[in-house]
Amino acid sequence: MSFFPLALALTVGSARDAAIPADRPSIVLVIGAEGSPEYGREFQTWAARWREAADRAGAVWSVIGDEDTPRPDDSTSDRVRLHGALHAARRDSPHPLWLVLIGHGTWDGRAARFNLRGPDVSAAELHEWLPAGERPTIVINCASASGPFIDRLAAPGRMVITATKSGSEVNFARFGDALSAAIADPAADLDKDGQTSLLEAWLLASRQTEEFYKSAGRLPTEHALLDDTGDGRGVRPDAFIGVRPVQRPADGQPSDGYRAHQVHFVPSTDEQRLAPELRERRDRLELELFDLRDRKPQLAEDEYHRRLEAILVELATLYESAGKR
Repeated sequence: MSFFPLALALTVGSARDAAIPADRPSIVLVIGAEGSPEYGREFQTWAARWREAADRAGAVWSVIGDEDTPRPDDSTSDRVRLHGALHAARRDSPHPLWLVLIGHGTWDGRAARFNLRGPDVSAAELHEWLPAGERPTIVINCASASGPFIDRLAAPGRMVITATKSGSEVNFARFGDALSAAIADPAADLDKDGQTSLLEAWLLASRQTEEFYKSAGRLPTEHALLDDTGDGRGVRPDAFIGVRPVQRPADGQPSDGYRAHQVHFVPSTDEQRLAPELRERRDRLELELFDLRDRKPQLAEDEYHRRLEAILVELATLYESAGKR
């Protein structure tokens, strides 16, 4: 069957559209099976924060599983609606597609699943449904037992955040509460550039989640992970000092965190003024700069400064060009 028409049933901003536009960032919010009314109220609150942030960002949003979405039946389950929404997303857009999963998860030792109203969805299935490489994609799984999604969803051009480090962390995860508040919170802006990056929001939310368990005198039952290199390994917040990774992979691969620090759900005015092609070029140059800084101990001083100057001059030229537009 074709899933494309099912996107018509999704609320997109204040209108109902057949496809998720490609000229703006897009977010698909999925609210899973609540399990109990108490959790349901929490999940609705988290989703409302994401919607508010999306409106501030001028992003297009759709919600699956909220109070306005009809209860699923055999032909229109939330699983089918999710497949339809991802199928309808444009693959050729330079603007990110965000997928945020709010709810509970399970792990049977082989497959990790996100609990939907009706049939669940597995990490392996989401891997098949998501855009592959053509469009920047951010997947945030706020559920318990979400750790295996890091490995299953790993792909070039895709960033993945999970609330837990493994499938065995099965207790209710509070990370999603803190992240929904941090994603547009100026207090999370560690580098003071006037906007909160995905990395900064993840670091703040992770720290606040850890503080919850400490203040409650409880052992933490969740440990968030981030993977933005596509290697499927992920890192913990203690791998960073500020926003800088301090634990470079032993195999010489890129460090997680740099790409996530270039992504902002609610970008600043200056960031929004950058044309997509200039932003892509700027991001590439910044990644070269980060890599050069990491390799400084292996380079002769003259060589390091020569390469550094070349990158900084090109960045300055880019920003000068952007200012003339």
